[in-house]
Amino acid sequence: MVTQSKVDMLKTLKKASKENDAPIWAKVADYVQKSKSNQKIVNLTKINQTTEDGNAVVITGKILGTGNISHKVSVSSLSISNSAAKKIIESGGEVLQFSEMIEKFPTGKGVKIIG
Repeated sequence: MVTQSKVDMLKTLKKASKENDAPIWAKVADYVQKSKSNQKIVNLTKINQTTEDGNAVVITGKILGTGNISHKVSVSSLSISNSAAKKIIESGGEVLQFSEMIEKFPTGKGVKIIG
């Protein structure tokens, strides 16, 4: 079952891709459309190992709080645990909705997809 919020998110991502000539947002929309069982679960350890200070990251699944993050990152995801959000914010990073990530990085330049 597809929720209205997921439909709205898909519309936002596809619109951003088209308006900003940014294929990354269309790619994220493709991942979002996958069934929940096919979406990735990523922990903070992986984010910490694959990013650097100041990176922007889109997780096409859920972020779990296992591990620590030693630097500032901006993240968007379909879902995030409370402990992961707390650790990201404590490290100086930020947790953004997809619409906020698009507003901050309209062309997707500098944004990594993990998951």
